[in-house]
Formats: sequence, C-alpha cells, structure tokens
Amino acid sequence: MGGVAQILFLDYLNPFWWLAVAILGYKLFALIDAATRPEDAYRAADKKTKGFWLAVLGIAFGLDLLFGANFMTSFLTLAGLVAAIVYVVDVRPAIRALTNRGGGRGDQRNMGPYGPW
Repeated sequence: MGGVAQILFLDYLNPFWWLAVAILGYKLFALIDAATRPEDAYRAADKKTKGFWLAVLGIAFGLDLLFGANFMTSFLTLAGLVAAIVYVVDVRPAIRALTNRGGGRGDQRNMGPYGPW
C-alpha cells in the first residue's frame, strides 16, 4: 500500500505511520511558507529563486503523496526531506530577517539599550 492510501489508513499504533505523516506535514509547511514569501526577498537574501524552491518542494511533496512517504526504502522521500530541511533552516530565516515577519517582534528581540547584542 502506498501513496495517499498509506496516509489515509489510520494506523495509530504504527510509529512508521506517524513518521510518514510528520514528513508530509513538514514538507507541506515548507511548501506553503515558500509560496507566501515575496519573490524579491529571495533575491535580496542571495538565495535561489522562489520558482526554484516552489518546484523542488512541490515535487517532493507530490511524490510523497503519489508513492507514499516511506523513508526507510525511498531515496526520493529522503531527498525531498533534506530539501525541506534546507529551506526551513537556511532560506526561511534569511527571508524572514529581510521581510520582518518574525511574529510581530521584528528586530526588537535582540535589542539592548545601546543596540543589538
């Protein structure tokens, strides 16, 4: 059983089911976040373009929906997970720093009385 049926088959006692759902959720989060960021911020942060990240993350998410998120045997699942991790850990913070969408705090989080610390 693979693809969407793997996720829809609710097997709560199987830890691999939980990991498959977590991988899909993480990839979906990265895809939605990449789609909501402005195109100019990618260039300003000196990262790959928005279209590149949408294509990579969309293909990674789509392949997991099509074939199932089996991280034990699927190289594609692991490659897509690495791409999503790279986006969330490297690209997303650089873009958030430029667009100032950091949860309403802006640049005030590391500010002391005489400037940043």
